[in-house]
Amino acid sequence: MYKLYDFLPSGNSYKVRLLLNQLEIPYERIDVNILNRETRTEEFLKINSNGRIPVLEIENGQHLAESNAILFYLSQGTKFLPQGSWMQAKVLQWLFFEQYSHEPNIATSRYWISILKQPEKYQNNLAKKQKEGYQALDVIESHLAQYQFFVDEKYSIADIALYAYTHVAHEGNFDLSDYPFVRAWLERVARQPNHLKITDA
Repeated sequence: MYKLYDFLPSGNSYKVRLLLNQLEIPYERIDVNILNRETRTEEFLKINSNGRIPVLEIENGQHLAESNAILFYLSQGTKFLPQGSWMQAKVLQWLFFEQYSHEPNIATSRYWISILKQPEKYQNNLAKKQKEGYQALDVIESHLAQYQFFVDEKYSIADIALYAYTHVAHEGNFDLSDYPFVRAWLERVARQPNHLKITDA
């Protein structure tokens, strides 16, 4: 059985929980509280030397870190990863966009505001994060104005990766009222079979 080293509020961890649930794969969830620096212990650093969650422990005892790498691994041979090198490259394109342009701004704003509850401490940095977060949302809105899902018009791990932090963007003080296509897509994702809320363990 898989083991998932997880922090419940984390969107990156949520991605993996959501896919595991939608694949109906049983797993053991191991809570790692990043606020208590539990990812910085000697024991955890043996699992992931980068000191971050999520980490998926495979049945053979190997460990895989980085949420989108885990999504790519679990989705192999399933409907959540399109077939063909071109479509798979398009999925990777969105996974890289999520980690480079989307997550650092939307997730970090949420972390400072709603998880650490210290917006005043990060006030100077939040303005930049907000600006670049809205730029990422603009890219998503433009794409979803033309397509129902991100790749091949089918729900895939590209949608899971981008959904994780977009659907809680308001917790980072992002207003989605001017993003009708994003909001419609969020509803489509939430209607997928075996959907899981971020608050569900």
